[in-house]
Amino acid sequence: MHKILANTVFLGKDVVYMTECHSTNDIAAEKLRDGSAKEGSIIITDKQTKGRGQRGNKWYSEPEKNLTFSLVLTPNFLKAMEQFELNKVVSLAVRDALSVYAEGICVKWPNDIVHQSRGKIGGILIENMISKENLESSIIGVGLNINQTEFPFPGPVSMANLAGDVLDKWQVLESILIHLEKRYLQLKKKNHAAIHMDYWQHLYQKEQWCHYEDITGEFSGRIRAVNQQGMLEIEKTDESINLYAHKEVRFL
Repeated sequence: MHKILANTVFLGKDVVYMTECHSTNDIAAEKLRDGSAKEGSIIITDKQTKGRGQRGNKWYSEPEKNLTFSLVLTPNFLKAMEQFELNKVVSLAVRDALSVYAEGICVKWPNDIVHQSRGKIGGILIENMISKENLESSIIGVGLNINQTEFPFPGPVSMANLAGDVLDKWQVLESILIHLEKRYLQLKKKNHAAIHMDYWQHLYQKEQWCHYEDITGEFSGRIRAVNQQGMLEIEKTDESINLYAHKEVRFL
């Protein structure tokens, strides 16, 4: 994937393809530091040896079967307290693109893309650099199961599993970038209410009584909201309302 994408304004005009690397997010960070990356730059690899998810979780992917890439943005129009808005638009863009191939694809708080009944398709890791009160730059890492059909442990599912056929992963990538550019420009215009409405519409398990686990143990609850800071609001069966940051609650 060396070509410059024709159907975007700024995403995908600078594409760095690597057959193998330790982490596309780390490579993107290095290029930001040395000035060789700009807004819209993309690092993509067929094999990531030290991929990671949120809070240091490892991300495993069968070489050449899936999409593993990072892109650079400079959302300096966003205040630090608004950084979860970027999470929303990236999640929605991925969901928008993948929904062309299969129904039932949802955004799972805070950073996963899942099928509503068949499992996890992939994850998003956003690393923000903050200057004073605003974001200075963001590295968005995306890992998606596209054509891998067998997994060493239960839980994951791929788009090939869902669609019943092998997909052109470069076509999927281009579609993601087109949707992401549209969503990013929507964010730049400060259409936060419309973005939040779409995010809520496609949120996994919203307003359903489901099982979770927090520091107090397992419980039944239902998602009531996601606040401006990106915290998850869950109502428990005792009618208490609880707010959770990343990793403070687990979906069972």
